[in-house]
Amino acid sequence: MPLSNMPYLLGANRAVGAFNFIQLEVAEAVVMAAERANTGVILQLSQNAVAYHGGLAPAVSAALRLAESATVPVVVHLDHATDEALIDEALALGVPSVMYDGAHLADDENVARTADVVQRAHAAGVWVEAELGEVGGKGAHVPGVRTNVDDARDFVRATGVDALAVAVGSEHAMRERTAMLDEQLISALAREAAVPLVLHGSSGVSDAGIDGAIRAGMRKINIGTHLNIVLTGVVRRQLAQDASMVDPRLYLAPAREAVATEVHRLLDVISKGSK
Repeated sequence: MPLSNMPYLLGANRAVGAFNFIQLEVAEAVVMAAERANTGVILQLSQNAVAYHGGLAPAVSAALRLAESATVPVVVHLDHATDEALIDEALALGVPSVMYDGAHLADDENVARTADVVQRAHAAGVWVEAELGEVGGKGAHVPGVRTNVDDARDFVRATGVDALAVAVGSEHAMRERTAMLDEQLISALAREAAVPLVLHGSSGVSDAGIDGAIRAGMRKINIGTHLNIVLTGVVRRQLAQDASMVDPRLYLAPAREAVATEVHRLLDVISKGSK
């Protein structure tokens, strides 16, 4: 189907799962899972993954083609881009959604740079996610950090962003699903920021925690590390079972299927809630 856009996807769903990919197999698995679940999905590629591939065009072009051939709405999203030139390249390639991450900048500069990115992106019809800078001297997604409600409201008004990534208790790259989220803070942020909220670090959040966050006001649920754990676990088991295996299709195909099965399950949690 034609490329979807974020406003449509968010408007049509309780919340939307956003899954990071590095390998093509994971991107394929995410789309397979969304089709099985008959729900829309966000397929996203971070700046770090772009660097791994040596540039944006090969990986994002594959993602865009997957999205176009899918039978459900798929939005391709550039995640955690600190390089404005990379964002401009994404706009030129037809990526419909980007995250500008100016959190490493001083607050005033983050606001100014984010507002400038928003202006360019909106002129191209592209949706923009962003996040505030350091909170209490720490990055936005490390232990103990929480986004201030007034700061979030002011940042959205000053920049014109379409969505805001907020710190409410999750952390990036968690390998265990033990994060405890502040649902009262999520509700206050959703009310005052008045734009869709994004939960980063959702790999570390349980099914019940994801459901609670959505009920409190989260709209976009980012998951990456958890998929890497599933993929790598299957590859390890396949290779351990047959030391002579050299054809990557023999271990990546079952790994891709395992990722698709888990994404399908997570999409059910995101769209319907945990049991």
